[in-house]
Amino acid sequence: MAARLAFSGVVAFWLTMNFLLWRLEFGARGGDTPVPAQLVWRKILTAPDASSLSVYQKGERMGYCELSTGVGQTMATFEEGKPPPEGYGAHAGYQLHVAGNVSFGDFTNRLKFDGRMRFDRFHQWEELNFRITSRFAVVEIASVATNEIAHVKMMNDGTILLERDIAFADLQDPGAVVRLITGNAFGDFLGGLDAADMLPGAGAQNIQWEARRTRVRIGTEAVPVYRLETSLLGHPVVVDVSTLGEVLRIDLPGNISARIDEWSKP
Repeated sequence: MAARLAFSGVVAFWLTMNFLLWRLEFGARGGDTPVPAQLVWRKILTAPDASSLSVYQKGERMGYCELSTGVGQTMATFEEGKPPPEGYGAHAGYQLHVAGNVSFGDFTNRLKFDGRMRFDRFHQWEELNFRITSRFAVVEIASVATNEIAHVKMMNDGTILLERDIAFADLQDPGAVVRLITGNAFGDFLGGLDAADMLPGAGAQNIQWEARRTRVRIGTEAVPVYRLETSLLGHPVVVDVSTLGEVLRIDLPGNISARIDEWSKP
């Protein structure tokens, strides 16, 4: 009798837990549940696998990009089949690496890009290094958050064409940025325009992200994802992230999107 009661209790517990998990996945608000944006960023920065995305503009493939993390790069050095050492994530630190290339319309010269961003343990960015390479020039952007300055350098065949320091405060004024880079000719023209009209929300110190858990269709299956949403230049930006932190899709202004190949064709 005691054995039967124990067995019945185990079965009831198993059924209850499965029901609760099912309700978490499918039940609440039709599958849409608000979550802290910080949770999603932590997922992205600790993703064990790289995110390989094809880049499209207006439905036409224009290139590719790959995002990887310091955690994922560290895991790749461990022996296959063996668990990673305890605390490996903390030792790896938070790093985000993006690389790829794109072409625009009939412009035959492809632009290659490679960038790294470091974050502290609170997921606040500390350092940025970005490099864009074309047949005509190489542009390098470097910045340290504590300096509040972006260093921009443009080179061609080893010759420095331009080198400027741009304060973060000046990034809110497009006229000031253009004056720093090109001189006064174009900067004076843009300086007469209302920067607030050109860059809605530019005065905010931080972009505000909203996050929720939802479901999207990838191929023939509906899968759970985390969705990040914000606005840039007055246009929506949407990022869909797997529950393991892999970036699945990014929608940007200018009808530009990046998505995994398994996603339905744009």
